[in-house]
Parts: sequence; C-alpha cells; structure tokens
Amino acid sequence: MIRNRSVTLTMSQPTRHLDLGCGAHPRNPYRASAVFGVDIRLPAELRSASLVEADIVLDGIPFPDNHFDSVSAFDFLEHVPRQAFSPRTGRTIFPFVDLMSEVWRVLKPDGLFYGFTPAFPHAAAFQDPTHVNIITVGTHDYFCGGAPAAAVYGFKGRFVSERVCWTCAKNAEDARDSLRKRLRDLHRRHLRRKVDHLLWELRADKGSAGQS
Repeated sequence: MIRNRSVTLTMSQPTRHLDLGCGAHPRNPYRASAVFGVDIRLPAELRSASLVEADIVLDGIPFPDNHFDSVSAFDFLEHVPRQAFSPRTGRTIFPFVDLMSEVWRVLKPDGLFYGFTPAFPHAAAFQDPTHVNIITVGTHDYFCGGAPAAAVYGFKGRFVSERVCWTCAKNAEDARDSLRKRLRDLHRRHLRRKVDHLLWELRADKGSAGQS
C-alpha cells in the first residue's frame, strides 16, 4: 500500500544517523547531529570510528543494538541479493531479509529507516546489471505489521510504514517532505517523467523490547 505521511525526528537532543553504502560522503536526510557511514570498500585514509568499511550483506551492520535514531539506504537495496548460498554454513541464506533485520536491530525504538530505490515497473530498476533485488510497491509490507510475512524467512523485527511513495532522484535527500514537493512529484508523474524511485520511511516498532 502506498502511504504518504511525512515524519520528522525530534531534534531537541543529539541524534545519530547511519547511511548504508555511503561511499566517501554519508547522507543525512534527517539532519542528525552525528552522521555515520558504512561501505564495503573505503580508502584507508577515510576509515574512522564513524566511517566504517564492512560487508554488511554477509557480516551484518558493525554497530550495537538500539544505537541509531535513523538509518538510510540510497540506491543500495537493489544491490542486495534476495537469496544466496553460504559456503560458511552450507545453507541457503536470504541476505535482503537479514539486512532488514540488521537495520531494525541498530535502530532505537521508533527510529526511522529511509530507503530510496529504483523500483518496478520502471526501467531504472532493471537497467543496471548489478541490480539483483527488484523492489515493488508491496515489498515493504513483508517487514511491517504485527506479524511480518518475512518472519518465515528469518526476519527478526517489526516496522510500521509511515510513508511509501513514488518520487524521483532529484528529491532523494529531503526527508522533510513538503506539499510543494509532493505536488511537483505528482506533476512529473502526470507527464510521465522520471518518477521511478520508491521512497520508504519505516518506523522501528520494538514495543517493550530493545529499550536498553
């Protein structure tokens, strides 16, 4: 289901944000006071306590539980395999499902996940030969609700869908959506321009769990 209700983080105290697949310049859509990034390859001179090199698809996110107020993934989820064979365990694994568990784990209760991904049925979802995870308008539902469907594949967590909407690359980093921007997106869509990305804002529902 497409939802379009923008949310904001309370900025009355310091906040921490993590950008997945960050490259040299982590993004900060919620304008958090401290920004961290993780990527599979980083130049040695850039690596630090806040900019970490790690293969999060295979090894998880190298930060503690309940550590971040928000996490983002810009043009990243489409590169994460849905299914793979693990030579370590000799079993089939579900890297995308496992990554969503990791995002939920490192978020604080009610923390926000901001995902921005080219999606079906638009050509942008397929044209890059390294895209292996095709996202649709219903993919996020597998990780949301009282009994997420992805739990059968090992998903550990629960999100609430705050906003899921079509947008374009130009609007990628503005989490604080405005009426003007939404009207501009609708106009582009009407003209069949490149409104080809799905934007997710999912809230980590931890109930009484994870309140450390």
